[in-house]
Amino acid sequence: MRWTPGKRSANLQDLRGVSGGAKLGVGGTVILLVLSLVFGKDLLNSGLGQGVSLPGAQTERASSPEEERLVDFVSFVLDDTEAVWKQVFSRDGQTYPAPKLTVFTDSVRSGCGVGEAAMGPFYCPADRTAYIDLGFYRELKARFGAPGDFAQAYVLAHEIGHHVQNVLGIERRVRQQQSARPGDRNALSVRMELQADCFAGVWANSTAKRDLLETGDVEEALQAASAIGDDRLQKSATGRVNPETWTHGSSAQRVTWFKRGMQGGRVEDCDTFAEGSP
Repeated sequence: MRWTPGKRSANLQDLRGVSGGAKLGVGGTVILLVLSLVFGKDLLNSGLGQGVSLPGAQTERASSPEEERLVDFVSFVLDDTEAVWKQVFSRDGQTYPAPKLTVFTDSVRSGCGVGEAAMGPFYCPADRTAYIDLGFYRELKARFGAPGDFAQAYVLAHEIGHHVQNVLGIERRVRQQQSARPGDRNALSVRMELQADCFAGVWANSTAKRDLLETGDVEEALQAASAIGDDRLQKSATGRVNPETWTHGSSAQRVTWFKRGMQGGRVEDCDTFAEGSP
């Protein structure tokens, strides 16, 4: 993918090397002590400050030039998806509120609870933030056989797709339906995940029009989408495939919906909830 490192996004929060959130420095500790006296509560031991940046917050980590370049890349993708979705929303007279992206190591506190690296990248609608441990990209290449920077971009664009769903109210409606119809919980989850794949394709459509794609980029994204299909993951883990337990969709479904979004480049092309879909 053609891209140029620049100033890191104002919406990117770097919590690498910190378990569960930022460690408080002296300044942060003093602030919490003062607030504890003011409010009569022990805020130092309440968990406040975990997963947020306070004045004086410190992180202890060693990072390679390769990892720093990867942070630059996800920052670029984050800002690029924001620019594209702002344009898409503005065409319909709507405003697109930009999401945040938190890069972490091992675990992190989010508005949806503690997230673990083993969960893979995720989006939390409560705080409108996507979370990723960059180690997932190593897994994507080594374990799933899906290398390449556009494969990495697809993963992030998928999480931003969930933010689009949140902004449009789709996420809320699906959660309500899942509560009302527990038997359809997994099927509804699959439809929502496939729509996020399609929204990632809508962004990819824009990158193609702006000549940001290089030879093999689309194949990288498709390979990544296929590699993390429920059927392929189940087959690899247990040797069996059980569609009733799927939550993200099959490899073929994920590839199909990403391609549909990329070919059409429109939100209307991504109605995975229509009758007869996915």
